Amino acid sequence: MKLFLKEFDAINPEKLTRLYQARNIKFITIEDLEYPPLLKEIHDPPLVLFLQGNLALMQGRLLAIVGARDSDHFGESSLRTVMPDLIREKLIIVSGLAKGADTMAHKQAIEFGGKTIGVIGGGLFHIYPHENRKLAELMAKEHLIISEYPPIRKPQKWHFPMRNRIIAGLTFGTLVIQAKKRSGSLITADMALESGREVYAFPGPINHRLSAGTNHLIQQGAKLIGSSEDILEELYFKN
Repeated sequence: MKLFLKEFDAINPEKLTRLYQARNIKFITIEDLEYPPLLKEIHDPPLVLFLQGNLALMQGRLLAIVGARDSDHFGESSLRTVMPDLIREKLIIVSGLAKGADTMAHKQAIEFGGKTIGVIGGGLFHIYPHENRKLAELMAKEHLIISEYPPIRKPQKWHFPMRNRIIAGLTFGTLVIQAKKRSGSLITADMALESGREVYAFPGPINHRLSAGTNHLIQQGAKLIGSSEDILEELYFKN
């Protein structure tokens, strides 16, 4: 408690405000009109969101795309078969700026002329992994990056499972590209289900280790995705 009070007393609000303004960082609370309505519906919505980029993107039709950090060519080519149509229909792609599938999702969304949102597991001053810093810089200017942690907070291992609930909560559904039997992507899918959202998955070869998670999701009731229409028809039906 003494350490908390010491750190709290050391905060200089004016200095922080100037720093945030210089970096184009904004923050909103759960009471603000800009706060995403879908995110309010989850069990444990973040009380504050720190944002860098185009806040208006949170009001669009958001689809989460997640998967294994070691997603391979099969995952990338599968995603490439559906991404152009998703972007053509103005879906905004949400992912976690991690290695592998997340990076594929962000980059393909940008490549095909769409918009994308990254939800990170640390503060906005601490992009992880480091190799995604240039991608993050681009997204902070032309797209959007979100964190529930103050910009100075370094990412901790336990932040990432917590981050997944925001990815799932922002979106109408979550598409899992590739996943091992135990993975963070399946945590995101579970959180989507808990929030009453759709879960989609690419099927994969039964002898491929990165198909175990997605094939299991399909066995449990996730919608098998063979083309973009499998996502879009359900979206249109609900609208």
